[in-house]
Amino acid sequence: MSSPPSSLIENYLRKASFWHVANIGQGCKLDPKLISAFIERWRPKTHAFHLPCGECTITLE
Repeated sequence: MSSPPSSLIENYLRKASFWHVANIGQGCKLDPKLISAFIERWRPKTHAFHLPCGECTITLE
């Protein structure tokens, strides 16, 4: 996102424990529909994305 997420969706992002992720990469070109799809599949209890092909976690390098 080129700017911070809209205040209209901030509460949803915080509720999904995804607010900090939405603020990463300021200035990068990202597909909003792709981000929305990942937010819907995020599971805060397991800290993983649940996808049709299985579970996906984030690995820091």
